[in-house]
Amino acid sequence: MNEPEELHLEVGAGRSGRGPATWGQQAIWDAVSALGDEGTRYNVSIGFALPVGRPRATVLAALTQAAQLHEALRTRLEPDPAGDLTQIVDASGGFPVVIRDCAPEETGRVGAELIAELAGRTFDCATQWPIRVGLVEADGLVRHYTMVLSHTAADGGGLRRLARDVFMMVEGMPPERLREMFPATRPLDEAAYQNSERGRRRDAASRRYWRTKLGEGPRQQFPARAERSPDALLHHAVLHSPALLRAVDHVAATRGVSGSSVLLAAATQQVNRLTDVPQPLLQVVVNNRFLPGMAQTITTLAQEGLFHLRTVDRDFGALVRRVHASALGAYRYASYDKRLLDRDIEQLRDRLPDLADHSCFVNDTREPGIFRPAADGIATPPMARARELTTLTWPVDLQPRPNFSFAMDVMDSPGAVDLVMVADGALIPREDMESFLLGIEESVVADALATGCV
Repeated sequence: MNEPEELHLEVGAGRSGRGPATWGQQAIWDAVSALGDEGTRYNVSIGFALPVGRPRATVLAALTQAAQLHEALRTRLEPDPAGDLTQIVDASGGFPVVIRDCAPEETGRVGAELIAELAGRTFDCATQWPIRVGLVEADGLVRHYTMVLSHTAADGGGLRRLARDVFMMVEGMPPERLREMFPATRPLDEAAYQNSERGRRRDAASRRYWRTKLGEGPRQQFPARAERSPDALLHHAVLHSPALLRAVDHVAATRGVSGSSVLLAAATQQVNRLTDVPQPLLQVVVNNRFLPGMAQTITTLAQEGLFHLRTVDRDFGALVRRVHASALGAYRYASYDKRLLDRDIEQLRDRLPDLADHSCFVNDTREPGIFRPAADGIATPPMARARELTTLTWPVDLQPRPNFSFAMDVMDSPGAVDLVMVADGALIPREDMESFLLGIEESVVADALATGCV
C-alpha cells in the first residue's frame, strides 16, 4: 500500500449568508462542547464500497457538486461569549480528502480503517467546514468511499441523504435534477422559521408537552441494584440479529405500523418486565423529517420525543398498535429549543423535586428507504436458521453519563439488525441487559412467526 495522499478540495460559486443557528445545531454544539476531547464520538460517518470503480476525478467532481448543492457542508458555527451560535454559510472554501491506494482485495479493510481514522478527529466548527472524505483506490479507480461529518452539520438521516446524492452524482445525475427530485429546506431558512411566530408556537407547544409528561410519568423506573463506584463505566452490549431483519419488516407490514414502532413496543415490553413499572417513559429520538419541507433536508434535525405509555398490553400485536399511536403523539412534540427546554426542566424541578424518570433512550437509526447496507454474499436464511445466527458481544465499556439508565440504538448491518445497548450496571446488570436484548428479539420473531413469516 502506498503512502496516504491528502488534498484540499476547493469549492466555489455557492450562496453565502449568516443568521442564528437552528435548534438542532445549537443542541448538538452544546452537547459536544460539554464532552471536550470525547466529542469525536458525536461525529457521524458512513462508508461503503462502490459497485463499480470510478476515476478519482469523477468522484471529486461529485463531491464538489454536493458541497455547492448542500449549504450544511459549507456552514461554520461561531459562538458568542454566552455560547449562542451564529451559522455562517461560505460561498467558497474547501475540505480535506484523504486518499489511500491498496490491492483490490484490501479495499474493505482499508476503508474501515480510514473511516475510524477520520471519525476520530475533532472538528473546529468555527473555522472548518464540517466534512472530511476518504477514498480508497485500487488499480487506478476509487473502490471505497468514506464520509465523516460533524454532528452539527447532519444527523444520521441527513448523512444518508447526502450519501445518496453523492452516489447519484457519481453515476452522472446533474445536481439541478437532484434539487428538483428532492427539494429541501436549507438550514438558514429553517432557522428563520424557528425564530418566526409560528416556529415559536411549535417550540412552546413541545415544551408544554414535556412539562406535562415529566409531571405525570413514573418517578423511578430502575431502582439501584448494586452500589455504584464514582468511576464506574457503562456496560456495552451488541445483539447482532439476522432474524430481526426479516421479522421487523414482516410485523410492521402485517400490523400496519412502522418498523420503529415494532421495536419500540418490544423495548417497552422489556422495560415493563424488568421493572414492573406500569407506565414506561422513554426518550425516543425522532428524525423530524415529517415536518413540512424537511423530508430531504441535510442538516441536524433529530431531537428527543418523550414517549409515555399508560399500560403495557400482554398481547404483542395489541401492544404494537397502541405504541404506534402513542409514538405519533410524542413525535409531534419533538421539535423545540433545547436550551429553553432545559431551563423549563430546572424550573419544574424546583417545584417537583421528584420529576418523572426520563433517563432511558431508544434511537432507531435505520431508514431502509434511503439506505440499507448491502448484504453481498449473505443469503437470507429461513427464520428458524436465522435465529441460530444471533450473536451477543460486549465491546469496551464507556464513560458514565449523568441522569442515565440505558440507551438502545437500532442499527442496520449487512443482512441483520444490530441492537446496541449501553447501560448503568448498578441499575441494569449484564444479565438483565442480555435478557432485555434477547427478549426484544424473541417478541418480534414470535409475532412474525405467528403471522406467517417463515
